[in-house]
Amino acid sequence: MRVDKNKFTCSIARSVNLLGDKWTLLIMRDIILHKKSRFREFINSKEKIATNILTDRLKLLIKEGLIEKLNPLGTKKSTQYIATIKGVSTLPIIVEMFLFSIQSIDESILNEGQIKIKNELLENRLLFEEKRKKEYLEFVKELKKSLF
Repeated sequence: MRVDKNKFTCSIARSVNLLGDKWTLLIMRDIILHKKSRFREFINSKEKIATNILTDRLKLLIKEGLIEKLNPLGTKKSTQYIATIKGVSTLPIIVEMFLFSIQSIDESILNEGQIKIKNELLENRLLFEEKRKKEYLEFVKELKKSLF
């Protein structure tokens, strides 16, 4: 169970409490890097998150202001989740974790998209982050335009 954020006097402890579990950062990765926005898309990720855990994490991410829920038709099928500006600010954390471990993963098990990301990141991390932020924010703008 997560502890009340007001009880933390250390910013690292606060960050770990919010982002330190496996699923939270993977959901943020899927939202920002893979532009997933629907519950079914998260369920179909290769990590196979359980529906109850996904529901819990989505609620937490909304509560903490990292994502927002769009539901223009008021139905489960129309519900989509998008990262807020605060949520997009997790991208450098995701990138750092990627860089921490990518060199130890045999490239033969990576798909084309993963290899492309690896090469782009290793070539110019700052350009990668800026480009992905810009692409994601454009995606959100177009998504909102199509829904409303």
